[in-house]
Amino acid sequence: MQLTGIHHLTAITARAADNFAFYTRILGMRLVKKTVNQDDVSAYHLFYADGIAAPGSDLTFFDWPTAPERRGSNSIVRTHLRVPVGSLDWWREHLARQGVDHAGAIARDGRLTLDFEDGEGQRLALVADDGAGNPWAESPVPAEHQTLGLGPIRLAVPAPEHTAAVLTDVLGMRHVRDFELPEGPVHVFAMGQGGAAAEIQLLPDVSAPARQGAGAVHHVAFRIPDADYAAWADRLKARRMPSSGPVDRYYFRSLYFREPNGILFEIATDGPGFTADEPLETLGERLALPPFLEPRRAEIEGGLKPL
Repeated sequence: MQLTGIHHLTAITARAADNFAFYTRILGMRLVKKTVNQDDVSAYHLFYADGIAAPGSDLTFFDWPTAPERRGSNSIVRTHLRVPVGSLDWWREHLARQGVDHAGAIARDGRLTLDFEDGEGQRLALVADDGAGNPWAESPVPAEHQTLGLGPIRLAVPAPEHTAAVLTDVLGMRHVRDFELPEGPVHVFAMGQGGAAAEIQLLPDVSAPARQGAGAVHHVAFRIPDADYAAWADRLKARRMPSSGPVDRYYFRSLYFREPNGILFEIATDGPGFTADEPLETLGERLALPPFLEPRRAEIEGGLKPL
């Protein structure tokens, strides 16, 4: 029973229309699900992914009217998106044409990487990867340069040994190597078959704790096969890890818990997937609501601003 990789990462935006424009028109990702936060239906929950909405390609956002993030420790500080090997020159020129500030491409942890931020300060990076992708035919980014999915996720915590114990002893990850950043040493943990789509980077950081807001990451989710869901719920209970217990998100089933430094983790099934209520061809074109929220559609739509 193993985690198989990163399932999705959920961040926070205070400007949904700008967020939609950036991730679809500049990064060329597909809006595969336009829905609401199931715990706060006044807020959009926007899912951007690849052409077929494959698990592991989802970068999602809660739309909350909040102040910008105060950066610090006890937080997720960099989200990597995998792109095909040889694409970073194209991306560097593309981001420059779009007026997006970015660092130069550098070799980091054995991979060519390019750091940048969205308009709200969401810290992102493109990392060269030789994996296969699922291009979106309507993307403004040429198919040979489109994002392949999520890459390594970097956490900054003041007590990395406690987070590391959860990653290895509870979640079954492996400490595979270390590398250096100007901020300090980074410890890399892998799950499943490993590789860029299945890594967590752990950075020691004793600065003041972050305060979540626009531009911050809310949580990271790890992939599991559908058949392993009950066993993972039992595992968390057996390891005395306080958790949400089973939560059915309709598009996948989830388990939520916080690691000792306070970062929210989710374990999520690959299925049923985003075609549970929409055909693949028209994903994201209308507001999708899970069945238990459908009777409230008129009320919910009335409280949302058009994208």
